[in-house]
Amino acid sequence: MIDFPERFIKSSGFDSLGHHAPEVNSRPLDEHTYHCKLTFKLVEEVRQDDWQMWLVPAFRPDFHWAPHLAPTDRHKMDQHCFRSPALIAQEGSLTLILVPDLDLLSQEPPVRWYMDLDAPNNRLVLGMGNTRVDGHVLFEKAPGASYPPGYVSVGFYLMMFEDENIAMNPWRPALEWMWRKWGGPQFREGAPKVAPLPNYVRHTYQWAFHHWKDEVWQQFELDGRMVGAPVFIVDVSQSPNYPGIPSERESRSIWNQAWFSSLRSAQGLYRYGQEQGDPELVRKALLTKELALAAPQRGGFFPAVIATEMRRVMVEGQEVNRSGSWDASFWGNSNRNPLFPWGSIADAPYHVLDMSWTALLMLRWYDELEPDERLVEYAIRYADALLSLQDSKGYFPAWLDQRTLEPVSSLAESPETSLSVTFLLKMYEIVPDPKYKDAALSAMEVVLSEIVPAGRWEDFETYWSCCSYGQKDLPGNKVVRNNMYKQCNFSMYWTAEALYSCYQSTRDKRYLDGGQRCLDELLMTQASWQPPYIYVEALGGFGVMNCDGEWNDARQSLFAELILLYGLELDLTEYIERGIAALRASFVMMYCPENSRTRIQWEKVYPFFNEKDYGFLMENYGHGGETNAEGLGMGTFTIYDWGNGAAAEAYMRIKSHLSGVLKERYHDEI
Repeated sequence: MIDFPERFIKSSGFDSLGHHAPEVNSRPLDEHTYHCKLTFKLVEEVRQDDWQMWLVPAFRPDFHWAPHLAPTDRHKMDQHCFRSPALIAQEGSLTLILVPDLDLLSQEPPVRWYMDLDAPNNRLVLGMGNTRVDGHVLFEKAPGASYPPGYVSVGFYLMMFEDENIAMNPWRPALEWMWRKWGGPQFREGAPKVAPLPNYVRHTYQWAFHHWKDEVWQQFELDGRMVGAPVFIVDVSQSPNYPGIPSERESRSIWNQAWFSSLRSAQGLYRYGQEQGDPELVRKALLTKELALAAPQRGGFFPAVIATEMRRVMVEGQEVNRSGSWDASFWGNSNRNPLFPWGSIADAPYHVLDMSWTALLMLRWYDELEPDERLVEYAIRYADALLSLQDSKGYFPAWLDQRTLEPVSSLAESPETSLSVTFLLKMYEIVPDPKYKDAALSAMEVVLSEIVPAGRWEDFETYWSCCSYGQKDLPGNKVVRNNMYKQCNFSMYWTAEALYSCYQSTRDKRYLDGGQRCLDELLMTQASWQPPYIYVEALGGFGVMNCDGEWNDARQSLFAELILLYGLELDLTEYIERGIAALRASFVMMYCPENSRTRIQWEKVYPFFNEKDYGFLMENYGHGGETNAEGLGMGTFTIYDWGNGAAAEAYMRIKSHLSGVLKERYHDEI
């Protein structure tokens, strides 16, 4: 037993290690926080598959949070998912937060750490033991843990509050603690270690439009007008240095979707071309705008993808993938959807989220880059169609049947609605018809009342991307053992952004408070430290969901500006540092001489890489739930619009919007 306040902890306990009991050091650090350290002195090797320390709260929590899912007793939350690790249990005004001692974990103990959350039995667990990856991506207990002679220490911080304000945002104390203790000092010492960011922007455009131009840049005539954009995806086998026969990973296509947005990337290219006085880059950006405007509207709705057919062909005796010509291209939608998961682009349903994002980007282009009236006209047609979809509660559906344009039942009430809120408020800003603002605020109210308090962060990526766990039975339902929904941080971002837009439009502080809660839940998926078992720079980078393995995911380039905006609005230095760290982390995975640690990892798995590959950037690291010093965790492809092109756009956008105020108020330069 460990002596904790009875108001919060009913009981606690721990296993022995072999026949050894630990020396327990537990002490209060302040009125809310205890530090507990358990140290074993082993005189011989101990083989023990599992070791646990557990706490039982003195109350029955009705809300829980953990960084990952452990849906059965055989699962646990391996240290691979310790980005901002904590276990949170809450009832009413009572909040309990357990944070592992990352200083001890940084000393690379002989056996991996894990956490576990058994909500029905009211147990919070910190443990040690081996794991194996189960599916994509859960972690399952594995045998074989061995402790050599010597000292083994494990520890944690326990935070206890009886406070209504903290109950409204239980992530704030955990985030503040982790950034003050680990992330902030590391950030101020230069982490994540990157070169000046313009170097990476230059590498991006050299890679896309010079060294890899034959594979990346696509330009063709469509219905009598010239259009163009970087291709959706390229594989390492398409490198000019690849010694074998190249093979395309997916059909040649161009997307304007929530992840892969050619119109978003083109805004960065436009800004860079203007800044550098390079008319050819500006021309390419304008061709991408033309492609977005070429998407045919049906009653205001429009497709997100233009693609070619993929086929298998024999080349020098080897069967490889080859895409057809743009002369036979077709329009369609994202194949990450519930009707045809990873199936046909041509048959896929219209995705309201994708349409709202693209229309929002059209309005931003009009407002910030060039006053092309066609962009506003296109967006108005979509906005008026969108209003017709809003249900009686305020939600917008997620998908529309491609044939009938009727809403699909999957995620009919979801936080994907939030992106349409942001779009409609931007529409109202440019075309001040109150119907747009009224619809937006109505939608925001239902998301704020039904989605946010429950943590029901379900969107297309939660179930219909690479992680299909729970696809059939979890939508709308919690994982019982963890008392949590399967969650994706993308919808946290859309909602935090929508609430910020509502606050800017109304100055109602309720929206700002709700937005900060959503932002802080989002920031729990950001790395607040640099783990020794992550072999690239990690501080500031983001994961994705509580059932996947990514570090440094490309979404951090999208998130960075919003974090900074909240930091400026709330005058919170932690957010400013986190936002800058996220922007830096957006370039960490790039293969180039400036990223020495990452370059070593790339060359271990792809020794043929050389200077013609500078700028290649995989969208994330450790996606499969495993890493090692020999390159495990490195990927195989670059998605320009969800990787280097997106990161370059984020830098150019933030530089345009915020560089002056960041330098003036915080003496930070991007």
